[in-house]
Amino acid sequence: MTTATFNSASDSHALAAPGVPKRVCGTTGLSVCFDAQRFIKLNAVAAVVFLLLGGIAALLLALTRWQTVHLLPTDWFYRVLTFHGLNMLIHWILFFEIAVLYFACTTPLNARLFSRKVAWTSFGMMLTGALMVDYIILAGKADVLMTSYLPLLAHPAFYLGIILVAVGTLIGVFNFFATLYVAKRDGAYEGSMPLVTFGALAAAIIAVITLLHGAIVMIPTFTYSMGWTPQPDPAWYRLIWWGLGHQSQQVNVCAMVAIWYLIGNVTLGARPINEAVCRTAFALYVLFINVASAHHLLVDPGVGSTWKIWNTSYAMYLAVLASMVHGFTVPAGVELAMREKGYTRGLFGWVTALPWKNPAFAAAALSVGIFGFIGGITGVTLGTQQINIIAHNTLRIPGHFHATVVGGTSLAFMGLTYYVIPLIFQRDFIGRGWARVQPYLFAAGITMLSFGMSFAGSMGVARRSWDIDTQGIYSPAAHLWLGLVGIGGILAFTSLLIFVLLCVGTLLFGKKIPNGQPIFNWGTPPVLAGAREGSLADNHTATKGTIVLTLVFLACFAVYYFANWKALADVWPVR
Repeated sequence: MTTATFNSASDSHALAAPGVPKRVCGTTGLSVCFDAQRFIKLNAVAAVVFLLLGGIAALLLALTRWQTVHLLPTDWFYRVLTFHGLNMLIHWILFFEIAVLYFACTTPLNARLFSRKVAWTSFGMMLTGALMVDYIILAGKADVLMTSYLPLLAHPAFYLGIILVAVGTLIGVFNFFATLYVAKRDGAYEGSMPLVTFGALAAAIIAVITLLHGAIVMIPTFTYSMGWTPQPDPAWYRLIWWGLGHQSQQVNVCAMVAIWYLIGNVTLGARPINEAVCRTAFALYVLFINVASAHHLLVDPGVGSTWKIWNTSYAMYLAVLASMVHGFTVPAGVELAMREKGYTRGLFGWVTALPWKNPAFAAAALSVGIFGFIGGITGVTLGTQQINIIAHNTLRIPGHFHATVVGGTSLAFMGLTYYVIPLIFQRDFIGRGWARVQPYLFAAGITMLSFGMSFAGSMGVARRSWDIDTQGIYSPAAHLWLGLVGIGGILAFTSLLIFVLLCVGTLLFGKKIPNGQPIFNWGTPPVLAGAREGSLADNHTATKGTIVLTLVFLACFAVYYFANWKALADVWPVR
């Protein structure tokens, strides 16, 4: 592994930071702040525990939607569905993102964490709130699903727990911002901020906006549940809640993309071909991802058509443009790095030489593919107003966001863990053979799950429904796709369980890596004889393989997009 390109295109470099208690990794050369290390550990461990809880719930749900098995009774289906949503989309993601923020503001900058007290406060509030939410759900006092739409009402502790998680996360984000300020003030680094830190900064800005939406909607709902204030208007609740619900996933997207760049850099020395463009793409997320949440509100009569059309026809595409930029620059940077190592044969000779047995790199690469080809294409299509109207309450919607949040974000987070544990916990991974298989098994399961949901939804199967066929109105094909949901869920959970066991087993039984000693190297392609680093920096044909892959992506998008318009025409034929 290498760290040469942790720094930005403007040749910023870390300076010595006197007085900062730290150690230096023997393989990467990265400095690790001891205070940050402690809280990266705490948040990462909590995240993995909640991932396991959410994964167990996911398996139960998949085996219930598979009508041949139909595992859970009605009340427990909705209870477990609520539990799954909160643990997977809130607890697992937020705890891991705080760990990522603490890493991104200290290690690449050679900086110290701003405050241990603030970090303890953040972690304590988040953990207390998360445990409170889970207990109330399992006690049967909050069967309101993740969205908890009014006038459905949960126990007051449910809303209070969410508020604690949100405020605790905001405090953690404040610690991140303060650390950036101190690092710049003390001259911990020169030049512009490293790209991975810049991506984390974009995620943190969106997180603030997102969590403020959560406070605006959850605080009056909590006071209403206590009987102190009147019921908030349900239409107002739904509008503001999606400022929390959708934007929270875009925090994930920023963090995920930053991890793509980080893993490509650490594994191969890959750098973006144009860092200014990459930074602009992160800025587009900050500016337009909020209004893009409108695609969850397209069936609401309380929002005007002009607002809907502006958001879905213009604003959303500016946010999508950011993802498309990253979807090109990440593999292009990898291709350029591989060709500079001497892998220049043909269009895709560099692809076959990539370290596919490295679980961190494999997870990141699969994350890019699933997020782009499945999540991205379906997301843009479902954000179109006319298509959204017929698809919004079907399984196509969960099929889309399981590809983005699970196949994209969660898989990227898993990949990062394969580097974080040796670097931060100083433990050598056990079960390396299982680790190499795990990302592929998880990707296969999530792809099957997403396809099953999407195609069942295209046949009209409703989302959030316990029993789809009391009247026998769905075809055998719909049941076949729901069976694929069940099988995919089993594969994905099996992989998740392997991941958790590997992480826990490594922390308990992994060989201790002494300070200054090289951490375990998962593998990276060697530099071939005669290769010259930097020789292709100005060669515009050096990324021709990525250009071809981009054209394939655009062709897939066009076929899927216009096939949906054909289906829409069949539903609403012109008279």
